[in-house]
Amino acid sequence: MSGFVPDFAGAQVRVSPNFGPRNDGLTPECVILHYTGMESGDAAEAWLCAPESEVSSHYLVHEDGRVVQMVREQDRAWHAGRGSWLGRSDVNSFSIGIEIVNPGPLADFPPYCDVQIERVADLVRDICARWRIRADKILAHSDVAPGRKIDPGEHFPWARLAEMGLGHLVEPSPIRGGRFLAMGESGQPVEALQSMLSLYGYGLEINGLYDQATKDTVEAFQRHFRPVRVDGVADQSTIETLHRLLTSLHDRFPGSN
Repeated sequence: MSGFVPDFAGAQVRVSPNFGPRNDGLTPECVILHYTGMESGDAAEAWLCAPESEVSSHYLVHEDGRVVQMVREQDRAWHAGRGSWLGRSDVNSFSIGIEIVNPGPLADFPPYCDVQIERVADLVRDICARWRIRADKILAHSDVAPGRKIDPGEHFPWARLAEMGLGHLVEPSPIRGGRFLAMGESGQPVEALQSMLSLYGYGLEINGLYDQATKDTVEAFQRHFRPVRVDGVADQSTIETLHRLLTSLHDRFPGSN
């Protein structure tokens, strides 16, 4: 493909060869946000368009707000890798991926640029309107791949997007003392926690064991919804925030999930 008309008005087009058809006739139902985790936006853009990388994304948003589209929204970009949401794998076939230029751990997780986040919001709003994607389906890469990915990181301004009507968020419950669940524990309370995480969408076996997969999933949840402390420990604040999130989900979207 030598070029295409961008789906998002104002986007520059740089075609990546790393794409294919969406499987089983699927259409976009989620937006997945990533950080590039590379030294520069130009390097990330080049890598996402290099055949040997075998990775791509529908969009890249530079620090100055420039938007580059590399794969048409109707096609399947290779951005999410192994993961799942609401019991479904092949996340690439039902999602649109947005890479946001930020070096992440290479530079100790610097803040995102204001103009960049404004442009991300414009882009996400446009995508969700075009494909009728619900606010709760705007997700982090770490949500669909706990333990394997941490982007866009705990410093991503989810609350700012929520103020613009993008994403599903509740005010986190404050951190305080009390009972908590952690690695090595087992029993009905752990099973209840796993069930709530699974009900929201996280891919997690409900086995009543607070194993590594459970810790990774709790960390992913905290990174997105309770970022003030990301430690994989299901303290009272984490559990209350999860419960309130589920209540809000079903109040806002009856019959969801």
